[in-house]
Amino acid sequence: MVLMLLAEGFEEIEAVYPLDVLRRCGVDVKTVGVSSEYVTGSNKITIKSNIEIDDIKLNGDIDMLIIPGGPGKVNLRKSEKAMELIRHCFKSDIPVAAICGAPEIPGEIGLLKGKKATCYPGLEKSLVGVEFVDEPVVVDGNLITSKAAGTSEAFAFAIVEHICGKEKADEIAKKMICK
Repeated sequence: MVLMLLAEGFEEIEAVYPLDVLRRCGVDVKTVGVSSEYVTGSNKITIKSNIEIDDIKLNGDIDMLIIPGGPGKVNLRKSEKAMELIRHCFKSDIPVAAICGAPEIPGEIGLLKGKKATCYPGLEKSLVGVEFVDEPVVVDGNLITSKAAGTSEAFAFAIVEHICGKEKADEIAKKMICK
């Protein structure tokens, strides 16, 4: 299953766009409430999470972790369980997709060393040991990073392509009239 972390203050479009596109592809995506069942984003949109962080088991059932950015990234950092999940995914070579300010979280603690990545402009110095690439989306092996809310569509389809393949990504993009 694919997990998406939602902390108070997350950037809604960075979560909802990938969530919508992945579910159109039939991917089992679970939103994970970091602080509670109901999580309110930076633009005051509240989402009911599918599961809460305390219910996550660090086992072989996690296929990918998606981390939306936004001001809520500070609340992800405050959550020991969220940080444990992020570390687990990197150590277990589970694919991670992070957008906007979210790459800063694993970047600051050295989990992105040796990788190519992008992030919200101005946060580049937080990506310790990273080869920064100034592109809307950067894919480096099991790591997908993206710049900001405006790149949510490209981010979503990079995730779909990683999980379902290019053919499925193109099929869904065509149905949605994205390309």
